[in-house]
Amino acid sequence: MASSYTVEVDCDGGNDYDGRLGLRISSIFVIGFGSMLGALLPIAAARTRRMRVPPLAFFITKYFGSGVIIATAFIHLLSPANEALNSPCLSGAITDYDYAQGIALMTIFVMFFIELMAARFDIFGHQAHDLEASDPSKELMKNGKSSSEKSVPPHTEHLHAHKDASDGEGEEITTTKSNNGAHLSKSRSSIPGREGDFTYPPGGEDHLGHQRDHNDDDDHFAAQMTAIFILEFGVVFHSIFIGLTLAVAGSNFIVLYIVLAFHQTFEGLGLGSRLATAQWPKKKGWMPWALGTLYGLTTPIAIAIGLGVRATFTPGSQTTRIVNGVFDSISAGILIYTGLVELMAHEFMFNPEMRKSSVKMMLFAFLCMCIGAGLMALLGKWA
Repeated sequence: MASSYTVEVDCDGGNDYDGRLGLRISSIFVIGFGSMLGALLPIAAARTRRMRVPPLAFFITKYFGSGVIIATAFIHLLSPANEALNSPCLSGAITDYDYAQGIALMTIFVMFFIELMAARFDIFGHQAHDLEASDPSKELMKNGKSSSEKSVPPHTEHLHAHKDASDGEGEEITTTKSNNGAHLSKSRSSIPGREGDFTYPPGGEDHLGHQRDHNDDDDHFAAQMTAIFILEFGVVFHSIFIGLTLAVAGSNFIVLYIVLAFHQTFEGLGLGSRLATAQWPKKKGWMPWALGTLYGLTTPIAIAIGLGVRATFTPGSQTTRIVNGVFDSISAGILIYTGLVELMAHEFMFNPEMRKSSVKMMLFAFLCMCIGAGLMALLGKWA
């Protein structure tokens, strides 16, 4: 005997607001405080002399925050976007394709193109020579250099020159100066991963193979500023929809309230640590504070707006689902690109301090990043 199943889909366009206005108003201040604390504390720790934060604490926060950003992209943005844009309540052309993944993919390429053009045409101007940065975690890595780095004799200098061979391959001429005189030696530099090889990471010492000259300092500054503003854009738009959703949540409001308080604090740590360690022009030292404050205010303002329009806001309507899904997909693409390129590849493979640090230090940073990603992924079970 064949059995049949009937699935009913509730496509009610209204919201689940069920009162408890006082508790919802309290979320404005609690989540606002957590967001501000997460975003501004790393900036204060790195850029003010009054706060003497141990380098180890900042090191943990920095890489923990990197893991949070990466997990947010996949668990808290791409997954909800896929759910919203593939909802059975939708109709029309939006249902003909998996737009969440497609929009995220397109965003990744757009972000790379923007960063490429920003560096190419020097969008941020020649400000790379008037920069100031503060990263206490670098001091920790310098103190934890690998034994091979520490064993290099202090009176030995290496001068490198490259010439073109007839077969098109480059040779590296190394001149070693010591107390006993000079010694010339030739070595091939085409092996990836070897010191002095600037053709392919991780052999190159700088991000994207940048040479150590003024022009490439400008390029690095432009790429860094672009990445910072891209990251800010992604987390701010994500925070807007979080606030609107919490404002009109129903029976799951308490759980969502608690989870989002941690969610926004952890996400703020990820953003704040990046703002704190970025190289800012001295005349724009206020920028990290302004961007951190903008993030901290976004969710509380969104909650307040959601409460103000609670009678008319319909998170289950087709228009809201599509808008939410599209912006979540865009934010996911932004954070995936930033997380994988800037926070993983840049920090672990192209960061000179990390490359010179001990394996123990590198693995500890990786562990901190995994813990951040794991905790953020766990929060995805409830929100």
